[in-house]
Amino acid sequence: MQELIGRVGIPPSRVGLVAMSRRVRRRTSQSRDKEKVAVSPPYAEAPDHCEIPRPGGCCCGGGGGGGAAGVDWTALPDDTVVQIFSRLNYRDRASLASTCRSWRRLGSSPSLWTSLDLRAHRCDPDIAAGLAGRCAHLRRLRFHGSSSASALIYLQARGLREIAGDCCREITDATLSVLAARHEALESLQIGPDPCMRITSDAVRHIAMCCTRLRRLRLSGIREVHGEAINALAKHCPQLAELAFLDCGLIDEGALEKVVSLRFLSVAGSRNLKWSTASLSWSNLPSLVAMDVSRTDVSASAVLKLLSTSKTLKVLCALNCAVFEEEWSYNSTACRKTKGKLLLAQFSNVFSGVASFFKGYGYVVREQSIFAEWRSLLNEDKNLSDIMSWLEWILSHSLLRVAESNPNGMDGFWLRQGAALLLSLVKSFQEDVQERAATGLAIFVVTDDENATVEPARAEAVMQNGGIPLLLELARSSQEGVQSEAAKAIANLSVNSKVAKAVADEGGIRILANLARSSNRVVAEEAAGGLWNLSVGEEHKAAIADAGGVKALVNLIFKWTSGVDGVLERAAGALANLAADDKCSVEIAMAGGVRALVTLARTCKVEGVQEQAARALANLAAHGDSNSNNAAVGQEEGALEALVQLTFSQNEGVRQEAAGALWNLSFDDRNREAIALAGGVEALVALAHACANASQGLQERAAGALWGLSVSEANSIAIGREGGVAPLIALARSDAEDVHETAAGALWNLAFNSGNALRIIEEGGVPALVHLCSSSGSKMARFMAALALAYMFDGRMDEVALVGSSLEGRWKSVNFDGARRMALKHIEAFVLTFSDPQVFSMAASSSAPAALAQVADAARIQEAGHLRCSAAEIGRYIAMLRNPSSVLRACAAFALLQFTIPGGRHAAHHASLLQKAGAARVLRAAAAATTAPIEAKICARIVLRNLEHHQLEAST
Repeated sequence: MQELIGRVGIPPSRVGLVAMSRRVRRRTSQSRDKEKVAVSPPYAEAPDHCEIPRPGGCCCGGGGGGGAAGVDWTALPDDTVVQIFSRLNYRDRASLASTCRSWRRLGSSPSLWTSLDLRAHRCDPDIAAGLAGRCAHLRRLRFHGSSSASALIYLQARGLREIAGDCCREITDATLSVLAARHEALESLQIGPDPCMRITSDAVRHIAMCCTRLRRLRLSGIREVHGEAINALAKHCPQLAELAFLDCGLIDEGALEKVVSLRFLSVAGSRNLKWSTASLSWSNLPSLVAMDVSRTDVSASAVLKLLSTSKTLKVLCALNCAVFEEEWSYNSTACRKTKGKLLLAQFSNVFSGVASFFKGYGYVVREQSIFAEWRSLLNEDKNLSDIMSWLEWILSHSLLRVAESNPNGMDGFWLRQGAALLLSLVKSFQEDVQERAATGLAIFVVTDDENATVEPARAEAVMQNGGIPLLLELARSSQEGVQSEAAKAIANLSVNSKVAKAVADEGGIRILANLARSSNRVVAEEAAGGLWNLSVGEEHKAAIADAGGVKALVNLIFKWTSGVDGVLERAAGALANLAADDKCSVEIAMAGGVRALVTLARTCKVEGVQEQAARALANLAAHGDSNSNNAAVGQEEGALEALVQLTFSQNEGVRQEAAGALWNLSFDDRNREAIALAGGVEALVALAHACANASQGLQERAAGALWGLSVSEANSIAIGREGGVAPLIALARSDAEDVHETAAGALWNLAFNSGNALRIIEEGGVPALVHLCSSSGSKMARFMAALALAYMFDGRMDEVALVGSSLEGRWKSVNFDGARRMALKHIEAFVLTFSDPQVFSMAASSSAPAALAQVADAARIQEAGHLRCSAAEIGRYIAMLRNPSSVLRACAAFALLQFTIPGGRHAAHHASLLQKAGAARVLRAAAAATTAPIEAKICARIVLRNLEHHQLEAST
């Protein structure tokens, strides 16, 4: 039987992202799994001295050493050790502190534990209690998730001054109230940017009553902020200078007038505000210097009133305010009324406005570098420094929110100044501003999440503004939160091929490969996403392998075995792209990638991971004879069974990739039979039945897998008995040429068996094959359809047709003579489409090789060179050369011409089979027959010439 050796059928270098949300994860909606924070063992388990391996392989115990032989780490001054600790993440710090009592003492130094970022870790009460001994001097804390918020009280860090939490959608009044009650020294509390839908005004009131030293309060997504809560803030928090109620449903505008200490106010994204009341009340705030009303329905009249009547207001930010922008465009006198004030809006030049604002205070600055230089200018101007710090924060927040919502008509803003603003904010000294700016860069370039569409102009604007070196430098930060957001931005931008090249040229591949080894799962996940996107480019695959990316990606799968679908999907997706490269596929196998991917296919229940694992296995198996990966995948325990089971998935992408993997694996003889033993025939027939209305890709792979299995005579018979003929005929009627080819190839294989040939006729396959033979845009589909029809009517089926099948029930009534005539008519027409009467006449009257070569070149179907026929099939074509039907004789000669043309992948193999079968005599007879059509004669002569060519090559 024939098989399509080396025809992968899987696009080898797809981006691999089904939806952008799988690559661009917005913190407003993404919940991340956590890992536990490492806690050092008690003192009793720590040795007195460190035992750290020297470069030479020995260990230094308590002294001596130094020099070239090694470093005595225990001899380092305490201050130096503390500095080393300060540059480590918490996990590494705790691990290093456990090496000896001396370092444990230094690792618990108060200076190392003034700030704690738990966002990348799962923080439950036990973990928090384990950290409590180090948190007596803790001043700043960041956490992730509502469950972590409930555990923070176990840190016993009563001296906390700042708390910031994200992804706290489920946080309740009770949790927030207890948090406030246990940390009365709080000066800053920030919960967001995710909406805190379960927080009410009661929690705000409790915060005010407990945290009387509060200077800053930022809360997102509260449904209502009543006057009672705001009055409590005014009464109990006399130092409250900054208040942000972001994306809130309802705010008592009038009550805010009582918070007389307010200097900075943000209501960005909040709804249902009464702007007439707000503009009147807020204008009376005696200390208010800056306000943010971005993403609201504020009116131009309200903005003008605030700017013109407030005696202290200097800065007003109103980004993405549609009503305001429309009204402002019709008010030609508005600009004159804002003189001396800084108004930031979509239509204004932010850089120019901020620079002009500085000039009003006597500072000369360059517009484009204002955000990078302001700190050095304002060493002694605290008021202006506070304004700029606040401005960075609200700009990063608003730009991120605008990028997430992706409103229409923003291209001009992003290209004119938005991209440059985000890049400027990336340089901020405020870590959360850096993170949001990097996330904004990751998101604003994405214009269609579902189709993973990155807007080229936006991505290139980042590149042209020097964004790639800047983001790569950010990715080298010691702060893991910054690392992850920078890696995310690099990943998304790298969807654009020009940016991907810039990332590679700037050394970004090695940086991402290093980050993929991070012990922080979120960092590793985003880095794997970057390698996934970069691996789309053929020119980057080798560089990823050289940077150790293959090993890092494989290790990620072994390291994060379950419950972390994001990192597993990205790692598997990157490996799938890399596996399309022959050398990389070998390296993947050497690194243990086959076992890792099979483990995912067997055990992971997440559809995105299953899809990428199956795609990776498909591409690993796609290299034919160039390496042994096809056999290796098949021999891995449970691999074939897992892929067969994945064909029953509810997810079409999983079914498609699993079928593609089985198709590629079926090119190996042992795999082919093992797939059948694993239930592959039944599964793939069921899949073919179910994919009538599925995507072209799934249809192609389902038919392709059956094609691959049907190379075996036993499998071919089993496919027929399982009812595989009918769905293949249905797929042959597809509008897609790729589906034509695989369905025609499968039916061609099945038709070799007389029982299957009869089934094809009974199921209405002749009209479907005739249609393919005459109408498909694919020469290969037309060719294989013609060969299938030739098998069906070369006489071998006649006895079966007369007798029928007593074992399989009653056959349908079919007009076999009519079907035969129809088939032969279209086979003849197909062969004639490759026949130029004038060229054939010249070849018939001349013995010159050039004339035959001209015919062969015109008749050649390039893809047919990938087909490999068995001895039985070659024998059947030889027998067909003697068939009474002149049409079948011409068809057989035409087929043998295709199979023996020099340069075809299996041409030498076919020539050898023909010579062993004594075909030369039959071919000479066919070429000399006076009653044979000219096509049969000329094609037979060309085949004889091909045999001579291969014989000559074999002898040299």
